[in-house]
Amino acid sequence: MTRILLLGGHELCRAGFRALLQSYAEFEVIEEGASGHAAIGLAKKLSPNVILMDMAIPDAEAIEATREIHGAQPDIRIIVVSAPTSRQHLFDAFQAGAVGFVSKDSAAPELLAAIHSVLTSGTYLGPSAAHLVLDRYRQPVQAHPESGELDALSKREREVLKFLADGYSSAAIGKAVHISPRTVDAHRQNLMKKLDIYSVAGLTRFAIRHGLSLI
Repeated sequence: MTRILLLGGHELCRAGFRALLQSYAEFEVIEEGASGHAAIGLAKKLSPNVILMDMAIPDAEAIEATREIHGAQPDIRIIVVSAPTSRQHLFDAFQAGAVGFVSKDSAAPELLAAIHSVLTSGTYLGPSAAHLVLDRYRQPVQAHPESGELDALSKREREVLKFLADGYSSAAIGKAVHISPRTVDAHRQNLMKKLDIYSVAGLTRFAIRHGLSLI
């Protein structure tokens, strides 16, 4: 039986997901949460097979919860459920560790297909999400106005930026490039000052635009 944790800011939406899932004997909804903080604690306590992460809670909270859960418990399969969204929302979710993405305007069978897919093949992109990804690769390559800023970064700063964009913690980056976490933090501060970007999410978007991230 697949053990599922529901996370969403709206009780009515959670009730709908719960009713749908519990109509199938193969699924067990083991608990619900209404915040990213609750999701982190429940994931640690219950170790579900799948988390349905409704982006109805603040986006940053959902993304940070996804990143923390994935970092601590990478075997948990996180599916983000969102209203019709932007490409950046999709990329942020997958950068944080989500393995599935389903739009709320999808029919119920798509959610079931997503759960089965992440448990077997490992990932799932719904039609709307796949369209966003394909659109990115159909766009012609253009020069970016920030290229001069990228050129101003040192080789080590670019290296740290790529790891940050791929969701690594300071400790993990330090271990990978053989420097201390404190030095990583110093590089991150330097990156923010040089690029005039003062959040990890912003640095991640910059890295994606310049091909420094896999997404």
